[in-house]
Amino acid sequence: MKNKIRNILQLNPLIPVVTFQENDNPIEFMEYLLSQNVNCIEITLRTKSGFAAIESIKREFSTVIVGAGTVINSEQIGKLSDHGVDFIVSPGSTEKLINDFIKCDIPFINGVSTASEIMRAKELGLDTLKFFPAHLFGGIAAVKMYGQLFPEIAFCPTGGISSETSKDYLKLSNVLSVGGSWFQKDFKNKKIK
Repeated sequence: MKNKIRNILQLNPLIPVVTFQENDNPIEFMEYLLSQNVNCIEITLRTKSGFAAIESIKREFSTVIVGAGTVINSEQIGKLSDHGVDFIVSPGSTEKLINDFIKCDIPFINGVSTASEIMRAKELGLDTLKFFPAHLFGGIAAVKMYGQLFPEIAFCPTGGISSETSKDYLKLSNVLSVGGSWFQKDFKNKKIK
């Protein structure tokens, strides 16, 4: 399981983190991502539209890697097992949630912000973590320092990352991928023009 999430992240260094609203068109947005050579998406479950967007994209684009983000409870994990998602992302972690992730057999990455949270994740056997929210917890400098403290841990920083700063994160040896919402902003700006 650990290697599966690492493989997904290594193959997709830029992962759009997207929150769809009721009037958004997930198919149109995914077509935009594919035109930008992006074949992976994390759809957050922050709105009621999240599950429907996952279904639409999975149905329309069989080769796209679709993840579910902002997964914070066991009920969501149960529903996702039926939606065919390729990976799950949580903004944080509890022992119960991590155990539920392991049981569901879908690759997952959970969020951490502090050294203590990283140490706890390591105790539970995890070696690939989401650093979130990156910009509020030290950004590039923090990820670099965590690389010295925990050289076996790989990260996917997310939160407050821009197209420009993503390049700097990806230069770090302990960063496999970055997640960002700038793709959705760029798409909306392009539609307005």
